[in-house]
Amino acid sequence: MPLVARTFAVLFALAMTNATALAQGAAETEAKSYPNRAIRMVVPFPPGGPADIIARFVGQKMSEDLGQPVVIENRAGGNTSIGAQAVARAAPDGYTLFVPMDTTMVLNPLVMPNLPYDPLKDFAPITLLTKNMSLIVVRGSDGPRTVKELIGKAKANPGKLNMGAGTITSRLGAVLFARTAGLDVQLVPFKGSAEIGQAVLAGTVDFALDSTGTSLPLIQSGHYRALAKYSNRPLPMLPDLPSLSVAAELPGLEESSTWIALAAPAGTPASIIEKLHREITSIYADPAMIARLEKAGLLAVSSRSPAELEAFIRSETERWSRVLKESGNIKLD
Repeated sequence: MPLVARTFAVLFALAMTNATALAQGAAETEAKSYPNRAIRMVVPFPPGGPADIIARFVGQKMSEDLGQPVVIENRAGGNTSIGAQAVARAAPDGYTLFVPMDTTMVLNPLVMPNLPYDPLKDFAPITLLTKNMSLIVVRGSDGPRTVKELIGKAKANPGKLNMGAGTITSRLGAVLFARTAGLDVQLVPFKGSAEIGQAVLAGTVDFALDSTGTSLPLIQSGHYRALAKYSNRPLPMLPDLPSLSVAAELPGLEESSTWIALAAPAGTPASIIEKLHREITSIYADPAMIARLEKAGLLAVSSRSPAELEAFIRSETERWSRVLKESGNIKLD
């Protein structure tokens, strides 16, 4: 190699090394100084729901730890797409965060045409915040006492029993249960837990999938009877409640749960994403925070890394895509 070419190669290599070092140094400085002003946390739901509650609990602790205000902004509408679009368009500087649900990141892309955001291209995953647990519930006064009894009643009356569910994930989980158990039942879709509760108590539906947080007071008052949890995970609030897969003796029913996560706009520096992930991990290491969440009916579940959350979103998309294709004429609207 000629001397000039060798000299150029050496200088180029030195320049690239220096550039890399400068970039790393800038990232470290950025992470150390972050945050130096208020953080906006967008919740794509009205105040009062699970996503809003956990955002406020976590946001308050983040504010205490990081020394800056964390402002919760509720941007409801469009089945969470309005809030998602607002975050996708925000500056990727760590000062706008997003609290999406499974609906936002998995189900909307499967059922909504012309979605104004891409869950994997427009957002940088940080961590899960909670995985709720659906319960199989019936009316406390006269409903079946076990899952086996419910299945027997449904098989003795094909096409006559109604099952209720709210979110798209819950509806798909209900369809999966009915199909796996070989039940001919009618799915009745609802907009939320308040409607589900009214229908169960009035006898409009014979059983329903409802969230732990909203079911717990009705179970404790005797209005609901919980037959099973749609998960194999522990449920501290109802430690003796069997898993659906065990109670029904159907191993294909391990998990149907809604979940809530924390994300940022795509392009947010990795150093900031990592700092936020460490912050949530630290918050969830506090037993007092875990107890506060459990009292509100929420289970604290975090991801071991942002990459783990991204892989989880992809696996959930594949799983529910299969269920959706096999569900036939399921009503999702």
